[in-house]
Amino acid sequence: MSEIREALLNLEKTARLLEPTPELRRYAQSSVIAYSEDFLDRIETVKTYVSDAGKGEGLLDSPIVEEGIGLDAAIELIRANVDTPGLNPASGGHLGYIPGGGIYYSALADYLVDIFNRYAGVFYASPGAVRMENMLIRWMCDLVGYPAESSGNLTTSGSLANMIAIVVARDGRNIKSADIPRSVIYLSKQTHHSVDKAIRVAGLGECIVRHLPLDERFKIIPSEFAKQVVEDKAAGLNPFLIVGSAGTTDVGAIDPLIEIGEIAKREGLWYHIDGAYGGFFILTDEGKSKLRGLEIADSLIIDPHKGLFLPYGLGVVLVKNVRDLQNSYSFDAHYMQDAFAGTDELSPAELSPELTKHFRGLRLWLPLKLHGLAPFRACLEEKLLLAKYFHAEVQKLGFESDVEPELSVVTYRYVPETGDQDEFNKRLLADVIKDGRVFISSTMLNGKFTLRFACLSFRTHLRNVDTLLAVLRDSVDRLDRSE
Repeated sequence: MSEIREALLNLEKTARLLEPTPELRRYAQSSVIAYSEDFLDRIETVKTYVSDAGKGEGLLDSPIVEEGIGLDAAIELIRANVDTPGLNPASGGHLGYIPGGGIYYSALADYLVDIFNRYAGVFYASPGAVRMENMLIRWMCDLVGYPAESSGNLTTSGSLANMIAIVVARDGRNIKSADIPRSVIYLSKQTHHSVDKAIRVAGLGECIVRHLPLDERFKIIPSEFAKQVVEDKAAGLNPFLIVGSAGTTDVGAIDPLIEIGEIAKREGLWYHIDGAYGGFFILTDEGKSKLRGLEIADSLIIDPHKGLFLPYGLGVVLVKNVRDLQNSYSFDAHYMQDAFAGTDELSPAELSPELTKHFRGLRLWLPLKLHGLAPFRACLEEKLLLAKYFHAEVQKLGFESDVEPELSVVTYRYVPETGDQDEFNKRLLADVIKDGRVFISSTMLNGKFTLRFACLSFRTHLRNVDTLLAVLRDSVDRLDRSE
């Protein structure tokens, strides 16, 4: 036994290296904070996209080995290989895809969460953490107009939130394996691809998937949806799910949410809304008007790491009746018998696929409490107005922009007098990205290569949009001269 004790004490000496001394903690904190402060101090001037760096290859020259390296060396590896190449999502010049956020107080919240390492899956283990998350879910349910019996879950992303909702829809409409080949799901061609992925993951890949006709603004046509459901029922099929969008990624379109909901209710379909991008515009007067109908959905998703400008890693699924969530995700395990005794408070582990759960709620709660809602609302209103501004100004430069922005996405393309239009716009996109001051993206609409302006970063202001307009003007002139 003495040999075992000696071995344990020797192992402990090495294991205790995982607990830095107070002096080392202070040094680490000051070094990391100095690096992050330098990053933030330069955020207005650094490029949004860097295409000619080493693309992170330097990390391969420093493999994981038995002995550690110094913090200064580690920070330099991060600076050169992670924070420099590619897209800088923290930049106000990020005007492609759907920009994420990165507000400062969320970073402080994540630091505290990781230090305390609270387990937020079960109320018994951390009642405060679970109450905080349930309170935030209740706030969002109230925001969209959901009833008292609604609930939800804080997830890692809108993709996981969609997957959770699709599984609940499957179970809520009692779709068994034998029913799948004759069961019908209705989508739009504009529906986010995470829904298609969720359908496959949920075991519904052999369902009949109908992509409904869209109008000239890329919205589902309710009469076509209603007609298709009637035809499918007459053919002996089982329509059970319709997915609407509250702000599509491509163009920012909001489907006719009320009309779709009325048809779904009449025909007995589960109604899910993907509001990952657009949902939080409900905080604005304009958004509240445009998003009428969210309250009709049986389930919906909404992303704080988009519309509330948080760092990546927080999506939300809301379900109108919590019993539907519980039917899909509750569990029973003997070793957890102590954890679920004597409380009526909902535990996230019973409402999602996760058991081990990161305490995500603090990254949302802390900035909401410190800032209040007013700056978030103003920022969202600003993005709506910036989109209108860009839509008007880019046409003055000779660009086509046929679809008036409904939220903060604008699609546009340049039509040169001669030559291949798609190729010209591809070269234009590459030229803007090479410049690096702003970042834009593209999509295909009606078979045409189309540029996208997607404005949602909390750091994007009038100056950034004017920079994009100037870069577009200069790039068009340069490319026209080269023809």
